Amino acid sequence: MTLYKALTIAGSDSGGGAGIQADLKTFQMLDVFGTSAVTAVTAQNTLGVHGIYDIPLEGIERQIHAVLTDVGADAAKTGMLSQPQVIELVADCIAKAGLTRLVVDPVMVAKGGASLLAESARDALREKLLPLAAVVTPNLPEAEVITGLKLSSLDDMKKAAVVIVKEMGAGAAIVKGGHYEGAPTDVLYDGESFHLLSAERYETRHTHGTGCTFSAAVCAELAKGRTLLEAAHTAKKFITLAIRYELGIGGGHGPTNHWAYTRHGGDTDSGVQLQKELTTP
Repeated sequence: MTLYKALTIAGSDSGGGAGIQADLKTFQMLDVFGTSAVTAVTAQNTLGVHGIYDIPLEGIERQIHAVLTDVGADAAKTGMLSQPQVIELVADCIAKAGLTRLVVDPVMVAKGGASLLAESARDALREKLLPLAAVVTPNLPEAEVITGLKLSSLDDMKKAAVVIVKEMGAGAAIVKGGHYEGAPTDVLYDGESFHLLSAERYETRHTHGTGCTFSAAVCAELAKGRTLLEAAHTAKKFITLAIRYELGIGGGHGPTNHWAYTRHGGDTDSGVQLQKELTTP
């Protein structure tokens, strides 16, 4: 049995629905050994973020170094990196380690509305981290901030994905369409062609950690040597089932169900559709 390993560099969510906790659960459910470097600790539950406590830069660096020099990583992902100096440090560590299977989830706002990325950190994200990414996975509001574009259609999402890849240097982009009404459709652009990933929408308030979980699933599959398209397809199935089979935890925005992919049919029960667009930019 081959043992695959993935590293998540992100914030901790004490409520267990997002951040490091969601990433490690996702890695585990997809048969990947997960390690972590915590960038910040949040006091958080389904009702909101009640405190954010940054980890000193030295502590972040030592965590990354300790993992990579012993356990190693077949792929890595980033989540909450709240300050520019944190982004610069993480980018430097990634570059020095030569990690090429890097998933960047540009976490900016918590489900309850709390800001998780300082405005001063946005330039560092664009200039330091995105060029190192194999794939960037913004939702619509995040893609608008990154690109400066107003996104109101599928064509706009394609334009944003092209900007992230062609102008900002990322290897690929998956612009997620969950914030639109109707069937949630994600746009994957790999620098050459577009692929659309769509699924049924399920009306529920239990969607906390969807972005973290989706990007962690992509990371886990890349760690196993899957192609980006294969990884994105599996991740779409994973998160769709995690939303569909809600846990009903908490009085606010509850966490998704990280058990659902293995307990409810996986590939056969997700209803996810994959379509390649013939047009290229």
